Amino acid sequence: MTETESSMADPDDFFTRPDERPEAVQLLQNLKRDLPTLAALLEECHDHFAEDGIYRFYHGSFKVYWLQELTERIVAQLRQVMPEREPDPRFTHILREGTGLVFVKGQNKRWLDVTRPILEAFFHARYFLEMAVKYGRELDYPPSCMPSGWAALLYFYGLR
Repeated sequence: MTETESSMADPDDFFTRPDERPEAVQLLQNLKRDLPTLAALLEECHDHFAEDGIYRFYHGSFKVYWLQELTERIVAQLRQVMPEREPDPRFTHILREGTGLVFVKGQNKRWLDVTRPILEAFFHARYFLEMAVKYGRELDYPPSCMPSGWAALLYFYGLR
């Protein structure tokens, strides 16, 4: 067998067989369709704004609250990929606890309890965005034997 023959996908091999469920195929098609927008948003997650937001958590600055806006934009964009699907309830719980928060004088006494959910929501949203971009770029078809990040995306969209 030549090297080319051994690297070709065998549809009977579990490890290379595509996941042919229509919703998995649709997810990958939609990720590829939305890839430019998703990738641009991911770049924002690595620019000064996000870097500064995390610094502000450690600095004890109310500006950490500004991360909520970026988190909400990430989630809105991820929802556009499959608008008919609701995000995973665990993610929704994390998002609910880490967004919609308003700084109130005196919160510095409870800083970790009050602001850590903002970072947690951002980190989870950014993770799913990273996986959407990564697998939108890398996959030619939805795999049956899944990389962990692809499997996580399926959970995000309620497909696993």
